[in-house]
Amino acid sequence: MYQVLTDSECDLPAAVLAAGNVAAISFHTKLGNQDLINDFGRSYDINEFYQKIRTGTMPTTTQVNIGEYVAFFKPYVERQQPIVYVGFSGGLSGSMSSAHQARAMLLETYPDADIRIVDTLAASGGEGLLVLQAIKLQQAGATLDQFVNWFDENKLRLQSWFTVDNLNYLYHGGRISRTSAALGTLLKVKPILDVDPDGKLRQVFKTRTRKKSLFELADKTLAAMQSDPDQPVIVTTSGDYAAAEVVKARIIETISTADVQIYPIGMTIASHTGFGCVAAFAMGDQLRN
Repeated sequence: MYQVLTDSECDLPAAVLAAGNVAAISFHTKLGNQDLINDFGRSYDINEFYQKIRTGTMPTTTQVNIGEYVAFFKPYVERQQPIVYVGFSGGLSGSMSSAHQARAMLLETYPDADIRIVDTLAASGGEGLLVLQAIKLQQAGATLDQFVNWFDENKLRLQSWFTVDNLNYLYHGGRISRTSAALGTLLKVKPILDVDPDGKLRQVFKTRTRKKSLFELADKTLAAMQSDPDQPVIVTTSGDYAAAEVVKARIIETISTADVQIYPIGMTIASHTGFGCVAAFAMGDQLRN
């Protein structure tokens, strides 16, 4: 049986990954003099992190290096167990490149190893939804080839919608200009972002109030759900749980049986969005473009 692997940026609870027999590698964040590991809250309280960035602290992030991926993959390779890494978008982090380089290094020593890498082209709960699908596929008996083929054909059906409450973090992350951040803050503009086909964040349009931005997330998600109202939906937030509940409630107003889970956004994404980011994720029937 092949082993499904992922990383901490899927934003699923550790208990969900454990129940699905999925192992995860941790990303890193530097906050002041602290080197933090995103290990699903075992070593650091994510809500404490949110409060730090709420006061204006700017964390920095680093990609997972090749050696870390080698160490992560190697135990399975040594016991000749096939692995498939379902990972954080290569359009948002160089970590995916590190994973590919680690694979190449291991194949030099273990040429018969079966190491597959799936770039989800997603982040946060979007990656999480695809990891849930990975668990479902494996439990349904999909072969490794069938597993990878499903992702090749379907991962771009994922719909991801984000809004932020502090434009300065998007500016520091290079997503918007200084002028746009300053003017948007003055006018109380709330951007709506999605993830493009290359797995990169892009600004799609703007609204003028926080409430409207949250309703937009819900409405976009509802549109994606029409083909499968019973699918799981994930809403994530970097600390504004009340806002996340607004999105959930609006979805449930329309689809009363909707399975909507709210999870905290991991430190890597939160470092680039600031406090108060809210995101919603669902699978649609069309590939995103």
